[in-house]
Amino acid sequence: MNFTNSLTKWYLQNKRDLPWRNTQNPYFIWLSEIMLQQTRVAQGMPYFLSFTTAFPTVFDLAKASEEQVLKLWQGLGYYSRARNLHKTAQFVAFELNGVFPNNYKDLLQLKGIGEYTAAAIASFSYHEVVPVVDGNVFRVLSRYFDIETDIASSGAKKEFSALALEVISKKDPALFNQAIMEFGALQCVPKNPDCSSCVLNHGCLALQKKKVELLPIKAKKMKVRNRFFNYIIFSDNSKNTLIQKRIDKGIWHNLYEFPLIETEQVVDFEFVCNEISKNPMIENEVISVSEWNSKSQIHKLSHQHLYIKFWKVTVRGSVTNGIDYTTLLTFPFPIVIFNFIEKDWE
Repeated sequence: MNFTNSLTKWYLQNKRDLPWRNTQNPYFIWLSEIMLQQTRVAQGMPYFLSFTTAFPTVFDLAKASEEQVLKLWQGLGYYSRARNLHKTAQFVAFELNGVFPNNYKDLLQLKGIGEYTAAAIASFSYHEVVPVVDGNVFRVLSRYFDIETDIASSGAKKEFSALALEVISKKDPALFNQAIMEFGALQCVPKNPDCSSCVLNHGCLALQKKKVELLPIKAKKMKVRNRFFNYIIFSDNSKNTLIQKRIDKGIWHNLYEFPLIETEQVVDFEFVCNEISKNPMIENEVISVSEWNSKSQIHKLSHQHLYIKFWKVTVRGSVTNGIDYTTLLTFPFPIVIFNFIEKDWE
């Protein structure tokens, strides 16, 4: 088929040299695919290299503590990926003797591995004829074949997977899957693609119908929730402070943070002082309270916008279980808090 042949030929001439493409080791391929979910290659690459250096085998990752894994993951976001990664590594290492399942169906049973990741591992490591369908693949197929199905709809994945299975190379499914993903990442990009130089422009229905910018269709929009975080940074006579672990389900589960006052809106100095006096977080006498940042720092997640303020609270004496700055840096924090510690700490 011209579509398949043109795509793979383009890939062989234009592909990026990425470390996970130079191996069929399912451990490395699995790591890369989990890291690149909702993450750009440029951002994910340093993390992949750090993980494979620290944990060269699935056994090494399995034997690490969750805090070690979260610390190395710090800044990559979507931390449930890291927690699931660790649990799956333990299952593969200790229950499967370090051997990943060698087919799509069994890979799907592993925690944190969905249809896309299972297809990637099955085709790249074991040459199973199963298509990968991610955002790039949705875009390429919807434009080339002029498919107006809403990609956020319930039946879209099944429809696009069936089409991808029709056009996939049965002789080299790994090559085709890599090719169509890379084509979407480099050539058939979301905005302003260079269609004049595209190897598929003669057969692309969206180009012929002037619909390139309209496809793929994604109608569903996620509602964004606003949250207001006031972090209380205690400082005692030795400049030690307190942190706590986020144990509730939700964002940043099992990462660390400072004592938190969450509010419904931006609050002022008087409100924070009253909250600290009404609900003392420590037994020490408070000497002073001051804003570290007068304007809220906005941290945007996919479904939440966090308005963050840091408050410095100086107390008398020594804080029980207080930790110093050097020790503070060793804990896994959400990146917005870690950046504050690194850049703004006095």
